[in-house]
Amino acid sequence: MEVINALGRRKRAVARIFVTEGTGKITINKRDLTQYFPSTILQYVVKQPLNTIGAAEKYDIKVNLYGGGFTGQSQALRLAIARALVKMNPEDKAALRAEGFMTRDPRSMERKKPGRPKARKRFQFSKR
Repeated sequence: MEVINALGRRKRAVARIFVTEGTGKITINKRDLTQYFPSTILQYVVKQPLNTIGAAEKYDIKVNLYGGGFTGQSQALRLAIARALVKMNPEDKAALRAEGFMTRDPRSMERKKPGRPKARKRFQFSKR
């Protein structure tokens, strides 16, 4: 039984995953998927690449997930799963790319600049 690992990132979130053949169990930081992401929308986001190629019940996925918020974490995990599926079966890449699961989203928070309250916000200005 072969273990495939992959990495996914989004904003500050990092997902490191280990995929083995199994029954479709997803374990995140030693907790079940439904426990870690109570929101059904986020659970759906995580399972999107598996559902696209029809492999939802084929693989067990063990995840180390840290950083960022819950939305960023779910999208980082989605990217990692898509990358792992392509490592296992390169023919799936076209289908996953068409859905947009193979693209790393480069948008992240801009750093705060000195002399400003936020990254781009200026202090209030009044002529008098």
